[in-house]
Amino acid sequence: MKEIGLKDKLKGEKLSSPKTLTGVAMLVALYTILSFFTINLSTTGEIGFADLALAVCGMLYGPIPCAVAGAAGDLLGFIVSPNGGFFPGFTLSAFITGMIYGLLLYNRPVSLKRAALAEGIIIVICNLILTPLWLNMLYGTNLIAIPRIIRNIIMFPINTALAYSVLKGVRGFRKNVA
Repeated sequence: MKEIGLKDKLKGEKLSSPKTLTGVAMLVALYTILSFFTINLSTTGEIGFADLALAVCGMLYGPIPCAVAGAAGDLLGFIVSPNGGFFPGFTLSAFITGMIYGLLLYNRPVSLKRAALAEGIIIVICNLILTPLWLNMLYGTNLIAIPRIIRNIIMFPINTALAYSVLKGVRGFRKNVA
């Protein structure tokens, strides 16, 4: 695997390429479909699998295409099945989630350590900082919710194992097909 510079790392694949557009669009559709299988626990959290599509997108296409896919998937999910009113903060969180996956997984070997790092950063930034901020702005909830912290501690190893397994499978499949 050749070394790539920071500028190339930030760009990822070109969004103008038909191959990239097709792949990202399919992963946006998968993200949207997987978001329907989210289990809402309460205002403190939910268990979902949509981020697996973003992890794959980040690994295959890089940070910018994956960030765009996260935002597009969030918007498409709202259009197809709106749950409450639209709030752009959650779209920003999906954008940031995609960016993190792309920065940590694009053109890098799949490893449990890398999957755990990506999941950990997403949990801290998006789940424990941004989501409580958005909920506080919308509903006046507490910024620090112990159940949210506990849920994220419990889900961290599960999300890491799922992401690692899916990424390893996609990486192997891609090598066999390409």
